[in-house]
Amino acid sequence: MDIFTTFKIAASGLQAQRTRLDTISSNIANVDTTSTPEGGPYRKKSVYFQATPIPFADHLQNSMGKGLSGVKVTKILEDKSPPLRVYNPSHPDADKDGYVAMPNVNVLKEMTDMMSATRSYEANTTIVKSAKRMALKALEIGR
Repeated sequence: MDIFTTFKIAASGLQAQRTRLDTISSNIANVDTTSTPEGGPYRKKSVYFQATPIPFADHLQNSMGKGLSGVKVTKILEDKSPPLRVYNPSHPDADKDGYVAMPNVNVLKEMTDMMSATRSYEANTTIVKSAKRMALKALEIGR
C-alpha cells in the first residue's frame, strides 16, 4: 500500500469521527431543550458509518490492493424512543398534568461515546503522523 492510500483511509476516519463528535456535542448541548422548531423536545441523534472501498485506480497502483477501505457517514438519524416525562408544573412547557417532555439524551452515554470518538480520532491522527514520518525517513535514505 502506498503512502497516499494510507492518508486517504486515515482522512476518511478523521472526517467520520469529526461528524460523530459534532453530533454528540449537539446532543449534550440540547439535553434540556424542551421545545424545538419541529415541535416537542429535542431528539437524540446517532451517526451511522459504512466502509467504503478505495477506488479501483488506487488498487491498480499497489500490490496489496485487497481489502482496502475507508469509512464514511451514511446517515444521521433521530432516536424514535419516547421523550422522558418529568413532573415540573412550573415549567413553561408543562402539560395540563404538570409533566414536561424532556429530550431522550443520556449525558453519561453521550460522554462515553465522546471519549470513544476522541480515541478513534486520535488513532487516525497517529496513523497520519506515522505515515508522514515514514515518508520523511524514506526521503532521507536518498541523501
